[in-house]
Amino acid sequence: MDPNLVRATIMNPSDIERVQAYLRRLFGSERIRVVPPARAGMSVELAVNDEVVGTVHKDTDDGEVSYALHITILEEDLPPPVRVAPKAAPPRRVR
Repeated sequence: MDPNLVRATIMNPSDIERVQAYLRRLFGSERIRVVPPARAGMSVELAVNDEVVGTVHKDTDDGEVSYALHITILEEDLPPPVRVAPKAAPPRRVR
């Protein structure tokens, strides 16, 4: 196996608790939850106010451990686009 490859690793309950504490402290919100997978093989989920907004993954590379967040934003959850008036052309100089 190539030692330069990043290997996905299963998150244990301690990992989940520690990542949740870190994210709550970082974003200043107790509404953030890192949810263990419902069954083996499923992803750990990131939830805010009980709404799943993404997944959390643990990676191990050369003995170093990191955690990656993948946040998904659905188009239907976004506010409508703001209409921006086109910029007027600058006045022309007459010589």
